[in-house]
Amino acid sequence: MKLDASDIRYLSSDTFRVLTAVEMGSKNHEIVPTALIANLAGLRSGGVNKCISDLARRGLVKREANAKYDGYRLTYGGYDFLALKTFSKRDTVCSVGNQIGVGKEADVYVVAGNEDTQRVLKIHRLGRISFRAIKSKRDYLQNRRNASWMYMSRLAAQKEFAFMKVLYEHGFPVPEPIDQSRHCLVMTLIDAFPLRQIHDLKEPGKLYSELMDLIVKLARVGLIHGDFNEFNILIDTLSSPGKEIPILIDFPQMVSTEHENAEYYFNRDVQCIRSFFLKRFRYQSTLYPKFKTIVREGTREMNLDVEVEASGFGKGESRKLEEYMEVFGIGCDQHDEDEVEEEEEEEEEEDSDRSDNDQEEPEIQSDHKEIESESTPKIDDDLDSDQNSSPATQIKTTKSKNKSKNYHQKLELDQDEIKNIVIKKMNKIKNSNHLKHHSKKSVKISNHSTPIGSKFKNDIKSLCSTEF
Repeated sequence: MKLDASDIRYLSSDTFRVLTAVEMGSKNHEIVPTALIANLAGLRSGGVNKCISDLARRGLVKREANAKYDGYRLTYGGYDFLALKTFSKRDTVCSVGNQIGVGKEADVYVVAGNEDTQRVLKIHRLGRISFRAIKSKRDYLQNRRNASWMYMSRLAAQKEFAFMKVLYEHGFPVPEPIDQSRHCLVMTLIDAFPLRQIHDLKEPGKLYSELMDLIVKLARVGLIHGDFNEFNILIDTLSSPGKEIPILIDFPQMVSTEHENAEYYFNRDVQCIRSFFLKRFRYQSTLYPKFKTIVREGTREMNLDVEVEASGFGKGESRKLEEYMEVFGIGCDQHDEDEVEEEEEEEEEEDSDRSDNDQEEPEIQSDHKEIESESTPKIDDDLDSDQNSSPATQIKTTKSKNKSKNYHQKLELDQDEIKNIVIKKMNKIKNSNHLKHHSKKSVKISNHSTPIGSKFKNDIKSLCSTEF
């Protein structure tokens, strides 16, 4: 849903009190009874009914028609208003601007602070597109899909804020976290472009080296991003003219290097960057970090995963969020289909433009010395080569060779063999036709003057008399 904060100024304190009561009742009720709302709000029944009707008219609460009792449930719109009210009291957000980003699990808006400073408001909306899997995941959600989704959205916001705060305090290139409430968080606005929108780089090897170094630095402090790709990397070109500075965003999938699937997430992050640079910039390098050589016993510089756990986001909350993301398939492979299709169309247009301008296909750039430059730390021992082809590639190559070999063998058949095959086929058809027209069963004769099967017999005679 789209955030419309224009009505928040017209809601009274009693109305927000009732909305807060619905939120409190949603902890153990999907549909909160009206009597419980009145009890939690501490207002008279007449005042509660008036406030509820006002909230329902604005879409902040919703009444279920087929419920066994009279009650209401909290909507994402009401959850948004509660978070904005909290930000307003803290002078974190004073006004809401345009929407600058939308995804399957979050919305991003430009907001203004108390001194008209532009900031970013990120609203997590987990479960917005996961309703398709509700039947198969009903046991996990325990028949409380709305409350569970809002709870998971709050956990995602808490996790992202905790990781962003720790990374920013230790000098990593991330936005500055400002505040967090419920399923929303506020951060500084960075004037940069997503990496997926950049189509040309003067030195792609330099940026490739910086991104690989960033993955290595995160691993050496005990963290793995888990969704390190062109959608979650901003390129700042204004702070330092002539230099591309990568900024890392989106941290709900971040895990510790002690995680049971840490190696899989690490290798997936590395492969995402390698595939993107090969596809977009025609750049390929055989040097890339490897998990087993990066993460060794006693090689950690810091334990930021322990600091995040000490900040309040413990293993219990992290485990619940990871289970939810695993159940509903939220991760690196869950980018918007529209964005992926749009990017593929852009790449096809680029390829057609290149073919029109240059008949020769451009060579793939390869630079193996970028990672060993003086500006970036050397990670020679942590790199692996992919010169040997994978088993899957070898199998595909063998199959293609066998197919081409069989095809050429078929072409090398003699003309006599072809003639014999055709004659056998025609005789078989002729015998079947003879049995069909000379059987004991009655056959209906058509009104045509030509007997049935005569044209077919003539065709057989002409085919059999043909010389090959």
